[in-house]
Amino acid sequence: MLSRLMSGSSRSLEREYSCTVRLLDDSEYTCTIQRDAKGQYLFDLLCHHLNLLEKDYFGIRFVDPDKQRHWLEFTKSVVKQLRSQPPFTMCFRVKFYPADPAALKEEITRYLVFLQIKRDLYHGRLLCKTSDAALLAAHILQAEIGDYDPGKHPEGYSSKFQFFPKHSEKLERKIAEIHKTELSGQTPATSELNFLRKAQTLETYGVDPHPCKDVSGNAAFLAFTPFGFVVLQGNKRVHFIKWNEVTKLKFEGKTFYLYVSQKEEKKIILTYFAPTPEACKHLWKCGIENQAFYKLEKSSQVRTVSSSNLFFKGSRFRYSGRVAKEVMESSAKIKREPPEIHRAGMVPSRSCPSITHGPRLSSVPRTRRRAVHISIMEGLESLRDSAHSTPVRSSSHGDTFLPHVRSSRADSNERVAVIADEAYSPADSVLPTPVAEHSLELMLLSRQINGATCSIEEEKESEASTPTAAEVEALGGELRALCQGHGRPEEEQVNKFVLSVLRLLLVTMGLLFVLLLLLIILTESDLDIAFFRDIRQTPEFEQFHYQYFCPLRRWFACKIRSVVSLLIDT
Repeated sequence: MLSRLMSGSSRSLEREYSCTVRLLDDSEYTCTIQRDAKGQYLFDLLCHHLNLLEKDYFGIRFVDPDKQRHWLEFTKSVVKQLRSQPPFTMCFRVKFYPADPAALKEEITRYLVFLQIKRDLYHGRLLCKTSDAALLAAHILQAEIGDYDPGKHPEGYSSKFQFFPKHSEKLERKIAEIHKTELSGQTPATSELNFLRKAQTLETYGVDPHPCKDVSGNAAFLAFTPFGFVVLQGNKRVHFIKWNEVTKLKFEGKTFYLYVSQKEEKKIILTYFAPTPEACKHLWKCGIENQAFYKLEKSSQVRTVSSSNLFFKGSRFRYSGRVAKEVMESSAKIKREPPEIHRAGMVPSRSCPSITHGPRLSSVPRTRRRAVHISIMEGLESLRDSAHSTPVRSSSHGDTFLPHVRSSRADSNERVAVIADEAYSPADSVLPTPVAEHSLELMLLSRQINGATCSIEEEKESEASTPTAAEVEALGGELRALCQGHGRPEEEQVNKFVLSVLRLLLVTMGLLFVLLLLLIILTESDLDIAFFRDIRQTPEFEQFHYQYFCPLRRWFACKIRSVVSLLIDT
């Protein structure tokens, strides 16, 4: 009896797994889940821990063993999705940015969104003018340390905080000036709300970039925002398509297609190439979810979407969850005492050093900082005129962005400028960060161009290795070859049609072959199975057997004997 109980308890332990979820303030939540636990169960545990009711804007992100990032699907098993060895490590992040953060009902929700956008600002995904950057940083400063106090905050105190990957002394002084003169008396909640109101007006608010190549082989980043689909190149938004103009999203292998229907019945198909088929599928699923969340009126309108219209091909996916309008209606009904918020304050942060007192990070010497300039990537204007492009709705940022140069090679200005999609986590540097005061410049990041990323553990590091020139050149050649292979759309459409017809013929022949085998088993075998016996005893089958099958069998036997005798004679 004792051994039976011990074996039973050991089996129970084997079905339990430890999960660690890294939160937006860099603290960690650890729990134990059963083997068959769904993603919804883990997410609900996390939201209960955070005392969060407006939870539809958030999600759990993880990285699979192939270094591909995913959003945890709530309707599927956690263990089966991760496909890695326990203990499991994931990240809690904003999945759907609210179109109006100030309209969120509860302060705890606004605080979590504030933490996410603060990470976006630090890691370079939230682009803005230098004046806007100074205001945003000052709001962060006010929220974290309160009013300016000459006794506690000596000259140059703002340089102790890291709001961006790099920033100049002039920007530091501007941040301190705004903090001293304009924000005095604001509570942390007020400063965070003002921060959100400013951030939502920026073009790259809510951007989670996916690295791709366009048909010309130019590096681009695709992203989905509360307002529509955007394409980023360099440090500019070159395309913006509203959600009501997006009619269809699909992918095949590494190729991602966006079908757009604009005014005057103008229809356009945008084509981009992802680094891997897995990255392309992730891009497609993110697009389906964002379109459903922001565009639909009710969750009952959600439909299962197929990645392709070809016969028996493609992935099927269905967004599970409420849409934005339903979430807002549900939030309006929340009636409870506001939960207590434990703000990070001065607690050191591993991936967002803006709340630490460490020295300002800089990979460029102070004497050379103003001399580092990189020209805008060539090809922006040619992309705008491309047949695969939509009308550009971009704005020119009048202030400067300090280039984030990760290579000290003298010929760096001759390289192809790309934006790196760092470790698969919303906390990683992808786009340039504003910091200087001259003409418009372009960030040069040469990290993992193909989108292959570090693990979640590596997310804790703010620096990453730079690929060698050989790797960059080899990857560029591969992507150029890929783009050239898709240069003939008419021929490609013909090939797809031929393949679909052949696929249909093969499936039909396979079905006929299976039916023939079943017929032979029914008529020729002596299997005493109830299913076969019932079919054999039906009048219709007996008539078919004696009137058609037996004569056909005799005819085939005769022909086979004739062929055999002919072969023997020769």
